[in-house]
Amino acid sequence: MIDPVFQPIRINTLEVPNRIVMPAMHLGMAVDFQVTDQITEFYALRAKGGAGLICVGFATVDDLAGNTQNIGAHSDAFIPGLARLAKAIGDNGAKSAVQLNHAGRYNFSFFLGGRQPVAPSAIASRMTGETPRELTVAEIHQIVESFAAAASRCRQAGFDAVEILCGTGYLISEFFSPVTNQRTDAYGGSLDNRLRFAMEILEAVRGRVGKDYPLLIRLNGNDFMPGGQGRSELKQVAAALARQGVDAICVNVGWHEARVPQIVASVPRGVFAYLAGGIRQATGLPVIASHRINDPDLARQLIADSLCDMVAMGRSLIADPFLPQKAREGKSGQIVHCIACAQGCFDHLFQLKHVECLCNPLAGHEAEGRPAMAQPAKDVMVVGGGPAGMAAALAAHGRGHKVSLYERSDRLGGQLFLAAAPPGRTEFIQLAKDLARQVALQHIPVFYNTEVDEALLAAKAPQAVILATGARPMVLPIAGIDLPHVVQAWDVLEDRVATGRSVVVIGGGAVGVETALFLAAKGTLSAEAVKFLLVNRAEDPETLIELCLKGTKNIVLVEMIDKVGKDIGRSTRWGMLQELGRHGVKILTGAKAMAITGAGVRIAQGDTPTELKADTVVMAAGSTPFKPLAPVLERMGIAFVTVGDADTVGNAFGAIHQGHAAGFTV
Repeated sequence: MIDPVFQPIRINTLEVPNRIVMPAMHLGMAVDFQVTDQITEFYALRAKGGAGLICVGFATVDDLAGNTQNIGAHSDAFIPGLARLAKAIGDNGAKSAVQLNHAGRYNFSFFLGGRQPVAPSAIASRMTGETPRELTVAEIHQIVESFAAAASRCRQAGFDAVEILCGTGYLISEFFSPVTNQRTDAYGGSLDNRLRFAMEILEAVRGRVGKDYPLLIRLNGNDFMPGGQGRSELKQVAAALARQGVDAICVNVGWHEARVPQIVASVPRGVFAYLAGGIRQATGLPVIASHRINDPDLARQLIADSLCDMVAMGRSLIADPFLPQKAREGKSGQIVHCIACAQGCFDHLFQLKHVECLCNPLAGHEAEGRPAMAQPAKDVMVVGGGPAGMAAALAAHGRGHKVSLYERSDRLGGQLFLAAAPPGRTEFIQLAKDLARQVALQHIPVFYNTEVDEALLAAKAPQAVILATGARPMVLPIAGIDLPHVVQAWDVLEDRVATGRSVVVIGGGAVGVETALFLAAKGTLSAEAVKFLLVNRAEDPETLIELCLKGTKNIVLVEMIDKVGKDIGRSTRWGMLQELGRHGVKILTGAKAMAITGAGVRIAQGDTPTELKADTVVMAAGSTPFKPLAPVLERMGIAFVTVGDADTVGNAFGAIHQGHAAGFTV
């Protein structure tokens, strides 16, 4: 049977060996716009892993286009670094492209030495909180020339293609959209006028690189911006740009300001492929579908169903650089999937850190090389089979140690299963399965349903122990905590307890928010039920929306500090808070639980005491490290290190990276 994912495809004169594209993503790895060894090694590994086309960037076209952590293409001084990067990709078997972009109003004056960002019109950005300066016509012409010059440099550096970013709320799409373009000259007003800037850029780029050089664009299928461009108009845009000489289109979705989630775990896999299909029909060009395509079976389905010709698998290749090779060799079961947590690949960028990955602790560290094999190898016991323990076992095994993994329950994964319980978070189960599969592939012995104690330690006599025993729920000293209608959030998330109609959740951190969402979904319609009722016109769409959101429970979330979800990553938090609002969860901040009564919870919010009625009170006040073996190991004189929540309560990203580091250094 022919595998559609691994058929070659021609884009202009370029033959790409397969249909997997690594799209451009900001990595935060450039230094003063220069390509670094960190960047070249990162992309070289993804090329070696079998991606057909790798697009790097975005790359800047002038000194207002981005920041110093972006790859630079706005000066000849950057050509040598670009050439090294193109060679690293090509030498390892992939074709290469550079995405050129100007951030426009999405840039920050902080990155520009205090200079004001530029845009079609002086419309404030919700993302940056700044108002840009309106470009003059002369400046527009200069930016057009800057795109052309940058494209020429990329071709000179040896890249096989260039891509122009025409979406995501950056400068070109700012010209497209009436939300951000309120000009009254030749670059504003009608759709043709709003397209003029992009058309001039494409014409100038084509004139500089030649008719045989592949020219791609990345274009939104829908901006998801109120008053902005929807699917219909963007298909017109795509058709116009195709007539201007574009060779292929990578279909993006949403602006950074849009309130529709795009990359996080709550987004169903492949859900936006319909937009790629629409643009494919409108243009007849090769089209690349993107967003939440993390599995080769899904990629095959999308291509076979004619929704696209290629698939963009960006964060999927961060998580597993060898995903394409594994899929081609029939080893898809060995893939470590991206779970769309966005903790290392997106949240890090807000902190001006380079890209890392929860699922792949080596991501972003490719240039550092692997540590030497252990001399001598040791008998290493890992206690605890959660994410930290599995990461530690894999890393220690990779250094040549004889590793055994002990888990007190009947499965590996630990708190990943708790993280997977709320709606839209089931991808965390995928990670638990993937890590367990990696442990099995390395033939690391796993002892299930085994409680490690002093007797077992004495019998096994390990030379080193990695404690990954996790955490336990924190018990607050509140009167009434022992009443029968008081339950722990962990028990709720694992469906081990029943809850009543009125529920008060005490604690508004990540676990409290997740528990509230989990309970809010009780009694709502499933996706399958919605489709059945919708296509049969059994209910009107507004009623179906209400039935999707209004469950059978009334929930109040109580938090002592002034905000909920403080420990949730920025890329995920806003969506979860949006869902709390949609589900009608009542949020009380600055509220302290004083006592639990038979009828509910007494709280103090400021100087106002209140009693909240509750059939069930859920304690989600956090957790505390659980490491009862630490004093035993100290007494026995066995070297040990504590990792994950057993050391310091945190998130899955920290647990996996800490476990990995411990395994590499034991």
